[in-house]
Amino acid sequence: MVRQAHASTLSAAGGSALRVIMLAPFGIRPKGTLLARMLPLAQALTRRGHLVSIVAPPVHNPEDAGTCHLHGAVRVIHTPRPRTPGPVAVVEQSFTMLRSALATKPDLLHLFKPKGYGGLAALGAPVARIPLVVDTDDWEGPGGWNDLLDYPGYARRLFAWQERDLPRRAAAVTVASRTLESLVWAMGVDPGRVFYLPNGVELVSDGLRPMAAREESSPLLLYTRFWEFSLSEVSALLAAIHRARPAARLMVIGRGEHGEEQQLLALAERDGFRSLLDYRGWLEPAHIPTTLAEAAIALVPARDTLINRARCSAKLLELMAAGLAIVASDVGEARSFIEHEVSGLLIAPGDPAAFAAAVVQLLDDGALRQRLVKGAQAVVAHSGWDRLATVAETAYVTALSAGPRSD
Repeated sequence: MVRQAHASTLSAAGGSALRVIMLAPFGIRPKGTLLARMLPLAQALTRRGHLVSIVAPPVHNPEDAGTCHLHGAVRVIHTPRPRTPGPVAVVEQSFTMLRSALATKPDLLHLFKPKGYGGLAALGAPVARIPLVVDTDDWEGPGGWNDLLDYPGYARRLFAWQERDLPRRAAAVTVASRTLESLVWAMGVDPGRVFYLPNGVELVSDGLRPMAAREESSPLLLYTRFWEFSLSEVSALLAAIHRARPAARLMVIGRGEHGEEQQLLALAERDGFRSLLDYRGWLEPAHIPTTLAEAAIALVPARDTLINRARCSAKLLELMAAGLAIVASDVGEARSFIEHEVSGLLIAPGDPAAFAAAVVQLLDDGALRQRLVKGAQAVVAHSGWDRLATVAETAYVTALSAGPRSD
């Protein structure tokens, strides 16, 4: 009855404060999911009066184990490292996450990524009689991260099962893309419990951060983790750009999962466009904005794959917000943010020649660049996390009205 009262008040006035615990897949550093999606959403919800904390296992960042830090009004709790080795450690870490989450007596749990320790901890929500909301922002199973990363076999099977099972157990599901929305529907989840919640950006006083002035000679930019595209196709389009405009320069930010950046540099040497590249490597998040301000045109190539269709690129919005003209492959959520020749240029995937021609067109046409930047800024102005937080609230209303699920 208490949760139903919360739901009706929240639905009617957007007012009653909820205690929300978000379960993270890994720590605050160095991965992007928590920083680019969960944390800004949590901060937007706190600005709307809710009490939000994040519980994260110290995966990838063992130095943060057992710590608690405030990020704005959001408390991020990194659980201690397991004391036991082997498979028992998985159970211990998952139980520790659940115990930390329940200690604050939350109204609901919001699981980010239906996988790993957080996914196992979320199984305790029905036992604790707490509604569960599941967020999915990319594809983990076959055709997704299971194929990209060197997980052991048991982990692949676990993640694929969690991705199928946890949304069905949830009282509500938030999805970052229309592809994920369809996939969750196909799992048998009632469409009325599925909420489209794409990635957003942080706005300043409901506006945009001031843009840096770009020079005609400002370089191109490729901001990537490399798995998104075919190295051979990107090599072909970069070679074509270099042949057409030998004076152009391309900053490359990022690092691959399997050393793909070194493969790109080797291809550049082989194909004669090494002088085009200014490889900056992996950068700390705090250094990204100043680097983006150096560039004028961003290249966002992508293969037409399930994982690329399923994800909602936070980087794409970051580039648009930074005032860069965008050339992107027409795959997945790119079309949700970019209207061709209005807020960017969309190129059919698998056509490096057309991609290179579009980049050269922007290099030569300053007026078109400015028009696309203005169009992108208009899109970004409606993509703030404060606006998107209302979608999360609607999902919470649905979850609180339904109560915990046991199936």
